[in-house]
Amino acid sequence: MSKKINLTLKVWRQNRGEEGRFETYEAKGVDTDASFLEMLDIVNEELTLKGVEPIAFEHDCREGICGCCGSLVNGKTHGSHERTTLCQLHMRKFKDGETVAIEPFRAKAFPVVKDLIVDRSGLDRIIAEGGYVSVKTGSAPEAATIPVRRELAEAAMDASECIGCGACVAACPNGAAMLFTAAKVSQYALLPQGHPERTQRVRNMVAKMDELGFGNCSNEYECAVACPKGIDVKNIARLNREFIKASMKSGK
Repeated sequence: MSKKINLTLKVWRQNRGEEGRFETYEAKGVDTDASFLEMLDIVNEELTLKGVEPIAFEHDCREGICGCCGSLVNGKTHGSHERTTLCQLHMRKFKDGETVAIEPFRAKAFPVVKDLIVDRSGLDRIIAEGGYVSVKTGSAPEAATIPVRRELAEAAMDASECIGCGACVAACPNGAAMLFTAAKVSQYALLPQGHPERTQRVRNMVAKMDELGFGNCSNEYECAVACPKGIDVKNIARLNREFIKASMKSGK
């Protein structure tokens, strides 16, 4: 059964290029069945009625698919609940009278745009460096035209579940995008359709990752713990193997 709770929110407020600060707000009479983002909606409605600028936060599907809604809740990505995005976090996880700190993802490669919104376009630029896949257009081929082992198909599908939320970057002590990049490399490297460009793909994506200021992996595995889709760190090992083989082929 749902109930009403009251919370004290310490929310990070910041404009791009300016210094930020925490500001305190009261969230009163919040239904425990409400999602975290719905709670922020309620608080923003009250702020708007008072003539106070509402809290800026990013969201889209609110179904745990788009990866837009990332923030740190009490210092943890998405509130640090297993395989949960911020929009899937419900207020029943909090206690009446609790103080909750909310701030944007912290990473060198994720500059703050406003309040809880960060610029995660670096992840899109890494994907763009992956280039294309040599697949003929037109009608779909017969399913058995290109045989794919079941375990490889399943591993590729698991890697493709990455939603690019950036939680792995924010959770990593070095701000690395290794788990994200590894997932994007793996989903193609495991399938025969992705083999023609696999060498250039991994070289370009790793180079872009370094260029954008993402850190290096130091095997802390915080990324896998924070990932709302459960992307396995085995993908990082695959990325390293792919990169070493590509480097050997290029003589670098």
